[in-house]
Amino acid sequence: MSSPSTFQRTLLSIAVLGACGISQNVIAADDTQNILNTAPVVVTATRVEANSFDLPVSIDVVESESIHDGQAAMNLSESLIRVPGLTAQNRTQMAQDPQISTRGFGARSAFGVRGVRIIVDGIPLTMPDGIGQPGNIDLEAIKAIEVMRGPFSSLYGSSSGGIIQLITADAPKSPEVGFSFMAGSYGTTKESTSASGTVKGIEYLLNINHFETDGYRQHSSAWKDQQTAQIKFDISDSTRVNILANAFKSEAQDPLGLAGFDGSDGYSGKTFGKCSSGCTKNNYSSVYTNPTSVPDAANLANTRVSRSNTQIGTNIEHRIDESNSLNFIGNVGHRDNLQYLALPILGADLTRGRASQIGRDFWSSEVNWTNKGLVFSKNYSITTGIGYGSLTDARKDTDTSHGVIPTSGGINRNENDTAKNIDQFIQGKLGLSEVVDLHAGMRHTQVDVNFEGLPGAKSIINGSTSFSKTTPVIGLIWKTTQSTNIYANYGKGFETPTTIEMAYKDPLNPIGPNLNLKPSTSGNYEIGIKSYTSDNTRIKLAVFKTNTTNEIIVSNNGTYTVYGNAAQTSRQGLEFSADSQLRNNIGLYGAYTYLDAKFDNKYTSGIGGAVNVGAPVNAGNIIPGTYKQQLYGEISWKYPELNFKTALEGRSNSKVFINDINSEAAPGYTIFNIRGGFEQQLSNWKVSEYLRIENILDRSYIGAVRVNDNSNRNYEAAAGRNWLMGLSASYRF
Repeated sequence: MSSPSTFQRTLLSIAVLGACGISQNVIAADDTQNILNTAPVVVTATRVEANSFDLPVSIDVVESESIHDGQAAMNLSESLIRVPGLTAQNRTQMAQDPQISTRGFGARSAFGVRGVRIIVDGIPLTMPDGIGQPGNIDLEAIKAIEVMRGPFSSLYGSSSGGIIQLITADAPKSPEVGFSFMAGSYGTTKESTSASGTVKGIEYLLNINHFETDGYRQHSSAWKDQQTAQIKFDISDSTRVNILANAFKSEAQDPLGLAGFDGSDGYSGKTFGKCSSGCTKNNYSSVYTNPTSVPDAANLANTRVSRSNTQIGTNIEHRIDESNSLNFIGNVGHRDNLQYLALPILGADLTRGRASQIGRDFWSSEVNWTNKGLVFSKNYSITTGIGYGSLTDARKDTDTSHGVIPTSGGINRNENDTAKNIDQFIQGKLGLSEVVDLHAGMRHTQVDVNFEGLPGAKSIINGSTSFSKTTPVIGLIWKTTQSTNIYANYGKGFETPTTIEMAYKDPLNPIGPNLNLKPSTSGNYEIGIKSYTSDNTRIKLAVFKTNTTNEIIVSNNGTYTVYGNAAQTSRQGLEFSADSQLRNNIGLYGAYTYLDAKFDNKYTSGIGGAVNVGAPVNAGNIIPGTYKQQLYGEISWKYPELNFKTALEGRSNSKVFINDINSEAAPGYTIFNIRGGFEQQLSNWKVSEYLRIENILDRSYIGAVRVNDNSNRNYEAAAGRNWLMGLSASYRF
């Protein structure tokens, strides 16, 4: 796979090596003990800055250190694995986005992100139909990630089982340039160049990076170029403007998933064990013994993807007076996506496939007003607003042979698809007493979807539909002591199907749209406690229950994936985290999630291959793609005299079912990672180095699954022991 010009790599290498050649002077550091008696300030829950400790919601902040130290900063899963209630699985390939779900919402997604809304500085990266594209995010420019789960997520609109908001870094007061180079296993490299500073009150940030890899598995090489530019400035003492522009271009081969049992699937005659219950490593011996291999279809159909995305957004904050402020958010962009897919294994020629091509124009806007003050001597704040979003997809689906689009004919779909949303919302807080706060809100969402067939296709597809829902939420927090808060909340949820999920109603023919697909609705309950057990230890516990009607599921996965609705599903569980800073600069952090996500009604499955078509999905079956138990732990240590820091990470996941009928599951696993790095400073130069080793015990495991894949390409093997090392240098003028 070819990559673009390498002038940037040469420039960066020279700069980094030159910086490292400078005589190093160790940074003096304060050896005082860290304390944790204050909680992070967040904006996601209430749209205004608030102490997360005093909010009746489950919200966590991933700080800059956890995003950048010893990380490739290429994938959201790197940082989000430490957040309880969140599943963020790295597929070990770049043809698909990482699997991100919260409390089981979004677990069905084969690509993109469903059920979780993604935002950067208030600017949405989730489309009006509910699909999010985390690949747009440049983590090099991010200083913090706020993750909110539970009922209050619905105040951000449909398809909001959770909110991930990324906060960009602040520019330094003096101009600064930076360079970094990373190298790792499987031919992985990344080069970055940055410039930032403040000139005449204008803060600016420019970041350019190039990434490429040969990939852990065969047929999984990839490259990506990304550019981010941001400026922040004050029009007046009361008006602040934030403009954020982002562009990227990438190409990636798709290695597809590996089969879980012997099913004449064109996998070169490999033998796979079938797993019913009590799955063990021996049931998947070939996945473990030859994890880098790929199905024949990956090579014969040349499965791959090319993407480009350009967008610009603005967030304008205007303070009218001490009690009132206005906020305007706007976003516009264009995205091209060309994905070459393999056909399911139904005795077909493995060289045949499909090319799915989408050219997307999108924009959104929101204006909201915040008022705060006193009513009957009680503190209050209230925010109300209106939002609008639109996307238009020029979509074409074409037959391919050996990964090549024919010069004529073979066009299955040729259409313009549109989705628009208009939302109105209000939310607020009232201090009922010095120790009790009431939070409440409501949002009305309407989503309109239209399919317009164009000439030249085998089938002309037309149709339209609308979805609407009002979702109220309410929460109460009781500040029992200065160090302990107890809270409870309840809210309604609403998730619309995406245009892609509505595209087909017949699994064997390109016929659609599926206008009978319904949005899912849910009732969400949560109680929790947040407490500082000492100046250096913070704990959080949340217990939740969600009942969902019309859960969106894969109902049939033939040549074309068809989605349907399950009558009733439920989720219940708990999230626990503890963070402690001990003496001698030792830090401990742990996060545990228990999730029981299941179908509450029996229905007949249309997926699972020839063996399982028509099989019953029994009440009590686990929703595929959800892990019943997840555990993350970290022990860190800093040695200030040498400005050295290191950490040992551990992650353990239980088994995960791959289909609705629960006939197979990927076994659970436990892995450990280690990272460490130094930092030096001499005059205006700052230099740092790091080394990271993933999976230090070299365990074989399945890192992600493809839910309800009818071709039995369900399992994506994770990498064995692998490493990353990086150098960075910055100069402040």
